[in-house]
Amino acid sequence: MTRLHLIIAVGIAACWFGATEQLMARDVIRHILADGFDYPVGKPDGKGYYKYRGYTPNGHLGEDWNGVGGGDSDLGDPIYSVAHGVVVFSDDVRKGWGNCVIVRHAYRDDRGKIRYVDSQYGHLLKRYVKLHDRVRRGQQIGSMGSNRGMYAAHLHFEMRKELRLGMNRSSWPRNNSCYYHPTNFIKSHRKLRSSTKLYPIQVNTFAGQGRLGKDPRLKNLEVPVTESSLRPIEKKGSEEKSSVLRNILSRLRKEKDDENEEALEKMRRRLKKR
Repeated sequence: MTRLHLIIAVGIAACWFGATEQLMARDVIRHILADGFDYPVGKPDGKGYYKYRGYTPNGHLGEDWNGVGGGDSDLGDPIYSVAHGVVVFSDDVRKGWGNCVIVRHAYRDDRGKIRYVDSQYGHLLKRYVKLHDRVRRGQQIGSMGSNRGMYAAHLHFEMRKELRLGMNRSSWPRNNSCYYHPTNFIKSHRKLRSSTKLYPIQVNTFAGQGRLGKDPRLKNLEVPVTESSLRPIEKKGSEEKSSVLRNILSRLRKEKDDENEEALEKMRRRLKKR
């Protein structure tokens, strides 16, 4: 194998790894587990804010958080991600919603099982994160808004069990089968056991919404979140890829050495005949 062949082979291997990462990134993004959940305003404990309206199944499916100053005194206040996670929706939905962000969190429950939950933040004045961003607990992801003056400034906040729900709430049951009571969930998950490993978080699970809805893979989508065969990997992913490339190079060099040895042997035979 010539040097040119060697370079081409390494280039193909590098491109293959890159293409694999891009393909996987459409459906899975790896991130650390949530190490706990905080409140989305007045981090970490909601200081300076109160619930104007609470969660009721088959009624109001989230919580409305307002500043204690009342009116629009909280307009533009920072909104925080309640935990480590991946942004699975960030768009201006308009209608009664305005700017919305949804973050998906992987966490370990009290039995050690990995579970997933979505946090939704509605009526934002501005969004500071985009689709598929990785975020940390307490990171500002937006600012409090009023949906262009439709309401007094406040945050509409939800915690969802159903990972296919997105902004299509009318397509799903409006009860505890799809939603958690936000405050109760946060209170019971303030501190969690995490790790340095990166766990798979599925993305692109919302059908019929904006650009995502045009993806044919989303038709009749089923999201297996409890029986996932994907295993967490350590953060040393780049080193693992380097190791594989080194193995490829080593094999190619060995093949080159074998070719050289064969050529030398032919030359020895010719010299003996003389």
